[in-house]
Amino acid sequence: MNNPSKRRAFLQGCALAMGSSLVPRLHQKATARDSLDHDRSQRFSVSTYSFWQFRGPKVPIETCIDQASRMNFDGLEILEMQMTDSSNSYIQQLKRRAHSQGLALCGFSTHQGFVSPDSTRRQDNIKKTIASIEQAYRLGIPTMRINTGRWGTIKSFDALMANRGIEPRLEGYTDDDAYKWVMQSIEECLPVAEKCGVVLGLENHWGLGRTAAGVLKIIGAIKSPWLQATLDTGNFLEDMYQQMKALAPAACFVQAKTYNGGGTWYTLDIDYPQVATILHDAGYRGWVSLEFEGKDDPLIAIPKNLELLRHAFDRQ
Repeated sequence: MNNPSKRRAFLQGCALAMGSSLVPRLHQKATARDSLDHDRSQRFSVSTYSFWQFRGPKVPIETCIDQASRMNFDGLEILEMQMTDSSNSYIQQLKRRAHSQGLALCGFSTHQGFVSPDSTRRQDNIKKTIASIEQAYRLGIPTMRINTGRWGTIKSFDALMANRGIEPRLEGYTDDDAYKWVMQSIEECLPVAEKCGVVLGLENHWGLGRTAAGVLKIIGAIKSPWLQATLDTGNFLEDMYQQMKALAPAACFVQAKTYNGGGTWYTLDIDYPQVATILHDAGYRGWVSLEFEGKDDPLIAIPKNLELLRHAFDRQ
């Protein structure tokens, strides 16, 4: 084919043929990928709190791992307060035990309180939170629940719950003071969170975090990818679904409350198909962790609640 014009026409024809043959294959790959994204199953974990609920002696984390595996959960969320040892050897044994049963350690639930005019007290809570971040890192857990803390003017938690989580401010101080304390404290923790690769999830958990607006105010002011939200479905006592919709786009972890047999402090009738729709519409792809807070036998209620959640989320 010595004629240049014929040769050029031949090559152009080959290119067009090759391009047209690639289009269906590229389309097939895109369609398959979209299908995989759509069909990926929701992963469910269970909080170790579900097996204990602060009732009686602490249920060992090892027992919770075994029970979660037996009940066919995908992962386990650890309540730090439930741990009986913080040594590295103990932590590595927990990791090995979970791994051997195909269970992911996916969440670490911690307590701290930054709502205080006492800078020494706030600094103590910062140090405690940093130690918890480092412990989550050793456990291989990628996200950690934190709280704002609260004013502490109602001493009894039972009394606080009877008052729907609302308490008076400390005399002489305002919410603006409290937000400043909380933001400054969290900001001091973030460099360690980034170094350890642990995303902090600020929970709607009383205090300044009682509402979605309070949580989002803090997250929005700090503007760090290492600070997101832990959404607890059972801690919105007013406008439940509207507040979930507001917080869901910022969520890195979700705790799903259930109350078989009646709750310890209150019982909410949560529509989990609606919750699943809210999370789906917000583009949430993370863990949903069951927090059983009812009075029924947890070994009977927890598997029932896993099925309830699976059914609700399978409809998406």
